[in-house]
Amino acid sequence: MPVSPARAVAFDILQEIERRQSFAVDLLHSDLTAFLPEKDRSLCMQLVMGVLRWQSSVDAEINRATQNKKLDIEVRLALRLAIFQVRHLDRIPARAAVNESVELVKRARKRSAVPFVNAVLRNLADPLPGESLQLHERFAHPAWMVERWIAQFGLEQAEFICAFDQQVPHTSLRLRQTDHAQLADELESAGLKLAPGRIMTTARIVLSGDVTATAAFRQGHVAIQDEGSQLVAALVGTGKRILDCCAAPGGKTSAVADRNPSARILGVELHEHRLRLMRKMVKAPNVEFLHADITSLPSKDSFDRILADVPCSGTGTIARNPEIKWRLTPKDLADLQKRQISILKSAMGRLENGGRLVYSTCSLEMEENQEVVENSLQKGFRLLDCREALAVLKTNGELAWPDPESLCQGPYLRTIPGVHPCDGFFAAIFQRD
Repeated sequence: MPVSPARAVAFDILQEIERRQSFAVDLLHSDLTAFLPEKDRSLCMQLVMGVLRWQSSVDAEINRATQNKKLDIEVRLALRLAIFQVRHLDRIPARAAVNESVELVKRARKRSAVPFVNAVLRNLADPLPGESLQLHERFAHPAWMVERWIAQFGLEQAEFICAFDQQVPHTSLRLRQTDHAQLADELESAGLKLAPGRIMTTARIVLSGDVTATAAFRQGHVAIQDEGSQLVAALVGTGKRILDCCAAPGGKTSAVADRNPSARILGVELHEHRLRLMRKMVKAPNVEFLHADITSLPSKDSFDRILADVPCSGTGTIARNPEIKWRLTPKDLADLQKRQISILKSAMGRLENGGRLVYSTCSLEMEENQEVVENSLQKGFRLLDCREALAVLKTNGELAWPDPESLCQGPYLRTIPGVHPCDGFFAAIFQRD
């Protein structure tokens, strides 16, 4: 029996992720899936992201069924795919999921393991009742990660975060044209069903339809961007000379450029391949691109607005990037913090008197957020309360969220997945006096 194209590609992508530490989002939008019909592409994405989201709970079942036997990666991936489908996809018959995973083992030239895989899958025990499992087990997260969130946010909000991470996130759009209503009407005429943004008035939520198939998207009138990311970009405000320190992939750069059409904007990116992608994405004529390390820029220019959206763990984006759960370690946070402090201090050195700098991450971890700010604050700089910037956005009609206070933690912006309808972002605003 041939393996369905969607499962075959999903299996290949999961192998790439496992063997080469690749990212699912990149592979799912690569040549690997380009030949698949839309229905198969959708199933492939569902399988890959689902296996990654539920990996620890699926592996726990595999380990119980095999008495913790060491398995070849091809065998483990075939078992993961089958168990995920049986446990989490109602529309796929268990028999089909089992049969196709057996065929995947044959396709991977592991025929000697076929009877073993067949036996494991046909004798799956009932799963443990959810009430008897701890939070990290119920929602398939590393225990160390969830324990940190409970300590920082409390049990209730930690559960909101974990539950949010296990759901397929909605697609948020940023409308780039001035007439948002007209552009939204154009998108709906093209077959999309939209809802208003819940945080930003410039945003729309896609309820159904493929925005990438529309003329508005191809012409660059609309961008796919999480509402939390849109909010961070809005905090940068308006300036004449703007620096984006770690600019790729360019979503925030583009949003800042749209708000500042007459400003000179410099987008700096350390990694050349990411810079190439950003050049394709950001078409604003007032953005210059520079392949450089922000900690050693070749020029001595200063700027009145700076965005330091630094490389981070990404724990606020696990719903979109579930592989983060299985790659990140506590030690990584200390290593990231050193780099983040270096970037922030370098950026502060480029800020002119009276200028403002936004430091941001898509992380939930204090080491990358409050601790970086506290370790970098120096004489001549002060922290501004993000509530003031949010109040301006509210007055200007840009902020849709009814309770700006709830978007803040102390002087910082702090969006929490599951509490707020977006990814988890942190931001602090510095001013140089």
